[in-house]
Amino acid sequence: MVPFAGYIMPIQYSGIMEEHRTVRQSVGVFDVSHMGEFIVTGIGAEAFLNKLTTNNVARLAIGQIQYSTMLYDDGGVVDDLLVYRFEDHYMMVVNASNLKKDFDWAKSHLSGEVKINDVSDNYALLAVQGPDSKKVVSKLTDENLDEIVYYTFRVGKIGGRECIISRTGYTGEDGFELYIPRIDSEHIWNAIFEAGQKFGIKPIGLGARDSLRLESAYCLYGNDIDQTTNPIEAGLGWIVKSKKKGGFIGKAQVLLAKENPSRRLIGFNLLGKGIPREHCELYSDGKKVGEVTSGGMSPMLDKGIGMGYVDLPYNKIGTQIEVDVRGRRISAEVVKTPFYTRPASDSDLKG
Repeated sequence: MVPFAGYIMPIQYSGIMEEHRTVRQSVGVFDVSHMGEFIVTGIGAEAFLNKLTTNNVARLAIGQIQYSTMLYDDGGVVDDLLVYRFEDHYMMVVNASNLKKDFDWAKSHLSGEVKINDVSDNYALLAVQGPDSKKVVSKLTDENLDEIVYYTFRVGKIGGRECIISRTGYTGEDGFELYIPRIDSEHIWNAIFEAGQKFGIKPIGLGARDSLRLESAYCLYGNDIDQTTNPIEAGLGWIVKSKKKGGFIGKAQVLLAKENPSRRLIGFNLLGKGIPREHCELYSDGKKVGEVTSGGMSPMLDKGIGMGYVDLPYNKIGTQIEVDVRGRRISAEVVKTPFYTRPASDSDLKG
């Protein structure tokens, strides 16, 4: 157990490798109640969020979710987040370590009748992830989960208690994130584990959460993206709608980054034995060309993998580089990400 963002969080329950494989092969549950939730209401809420974030909020239908970023004026990333569209309001879901910073940043850009409220303390958030996740959740609800496709949600009941059922996650597996009134959290936690007993369901800690997201090449704020990076160099250009909507904070700098790229976030596999870690230096022909931002041992691939920023043109797939691991240069290769891809399922159909 470790302190994290004002909470005491579990690194592991039964072991990181075992928990990782449980999520990849069956089903596991993460208590991620530390995440932040903001409710945005009022006339002009859509325009406010479109100015605040890089994706196009106007494209969201009721019941849809959008991955996005907030930027500083210089194009650096304030945070990456999710935007949920309800019938009469929006919900922003932000990283726990950035909660106060994000709320203050968003609040400083309010105008007109738009209001933003931090409701983080009202919710617990349980993520049920893995190929058997739908089988578990379906035992607890009357909702048709086949209709809740990837990046959509609906308000329904889980274990007889009302919650937001969201088909999202941070593992690369099929799964659901359940936003639960905090008073009902223990009841639903117990109900989930009872429903998942036949599938070998297990609680999963932060250690496996990190190794799962790394295999899926999902960015982690504070490692792969932060105030010093922009979404273009981080490979997040697909959530930056610079042509299809109006202005947004940081747009001018994002356009410059598109026109004058200098570095890119890449994925690499180690070709020798070793485990790359954050801040390990990357080399090519004896010249330092970058630095690792996230790294570790892949339980599914049984090799060291990592992400890091490199100067151009060392970002090209197949480029041979070296990773300095504790003073030892280990050969590596730039590869296409994600490192691991799960078999396709019905949840991959876009809503």
